Amino acid sequence: MPHTGVNKDKDGNRMAKCKTPPTTPGEQIAQQILNNYDIKSAEDVQDVLKQILGPIFESMLKGEMENYLGHKKHERSEDGDNVRNGYSSKTLKTSLGEVPIRVPRDRQSTFEPQIIKKRQRDVSSIEGKVLAMYARGMSQRDIAATIEDIYGFQMSHEQISTITGCVMEEVEAWRNRPLQSFYPFAFVDCIYVSLRTEYGVQQVAVYVMLAYDVNGCKDVLGLWINETESKHAWMQIFDELRARGVKDLGILSMDGVSGLEEGAKAVFPHATVQRCIVHLIRNSIRYIPRKQWSAFTKQLKLIYGAINVKQARQEFEKFKTDWQAYPGAVSVWENNFSHVEQLYNYGSAVRKIMYTTNAIESVNSSFRKVTKKGAFPNEDAVFKIFYLRIQELYKNGRVVTSQTGRWSGTSCSWTTGCLSLCSNTMLLIESIYTKLLTHPYCLLRKFAFCCLFIKRC
Repeated sequence: MPHTGVNKDKDGNRMAKCKTPPTTPGEQIAQQILNNYDIKSAEDVQDVLKQILGPIFESMLKGEMENYLGHKKHERSEDGDNVRNGYSSKTLKTSLGEVPIRVPRDRQSTFEPQIIKKRQRDVSSIEGKVLAMYARGMSQRDIAATIEDIYGFQMSHEQISTITGCVMEEVEAWRNRPLQSFYPFAFVDCIYVSLRTEYGVQQVAVYVMLAYDVNGCKDVLGLWINETESKHAWMQIFDELRARGVKDLGILSMDGVSGLEEGAKAVFPHATVQRCIVHLIRNSIRYIPRKQWSAFTKQLKLIYGAINVKQARQEFEKFKTDWQAYPGAVSVWENNFSHVEQLYNYGSAVRKIMYTTNAIESVNSSFRKVTKKGAFPNEDAVFKIFYLRIQELYKNGRVVTSQTGRWSGTSCSWTTGCLSLCSNTMLLIESIYTKLLTHPYCLLRKFAFCCLFIKRC
């Protein structure tokens, strides 16, 4: 008789399917909970887990005490010096809320529990959650309210401030960490924040430097607050980078920051300082009527998007003639046309990276999300919130990101005609790279650049 998939007894009557008994420990525990508790909603599940969490902790602590004393409860100890001495009460803060437990004691008070240490009342890892919320721009009041809503216990503003203040050592270590010897591309930009000073609330500039390393990964090199923009202030910053291990920078893109080009050249004389073309467009378009913006930007694109420098110069001469009615807009480009010309010293793939500071604009946009909550009390508070935000970007992969596909095109633009190199030649190039990078002759320094990008081909 063919099998029909229905269980029947010997008389041919249908039999009820047997329920498969729980097999895993988790299923067995879940079945016991369902048998002993009247669970009708998700809130009931949370309450039940909260009820059994306390006995679990107590059982583990009792096991620690038994192991420490060397005998079970009601048994005599061999030496008889130390025995159990009742319990003390403690309320734990857990991810399910507050849970009361009883902690076993010994007569000599030498028992040191490891599961829940003495004077420990928080087992919810709330510190990490507070830092994560702070890094997302939440105020101390909002954090306290969120903790109470989710976990059912209160945290004072002082506790939250203490938790966030503990990262200052990490901030200082991060700001002084050693860096790589060379970064082909670096970007500098600033973001303004409100800072309380003895003269009241003032807007101060926080300078951020982001760079690509030779492997195509980007990283934030540091944060600085400068009251003045001068050559000497920027020399101090670049001296700090040199002290942290940076021997040279390839191309430094920036937004016309005062004194930056002079300060960079003083410390890294071979670095190429590039003005952001997008910011030049913004600076010049202010002199143009809105209805002519489209025609103005379209003609500018013919200049910085030209095939070669000769064509760029021709388009620029035509641009000056066509827009001579707006001398303010034309003068912006006349004063900075050298930055357009030096773009054509490199291939098109390199130009796409160096002509704008968009790489760092995305980082600054994430900073702006956490600077809207008001004025900062001091500079440490600024560095703290920016550092925590950077750590969030690290986790999300928005800062340290592989750019392998991007680099493949860039490397070929640097090394046209060099399609492949044997491994021995690669090792030779790497060995001479550091020496060539700091060589005073420009041609040899460009060859060092080529060594880097050949490595990525």
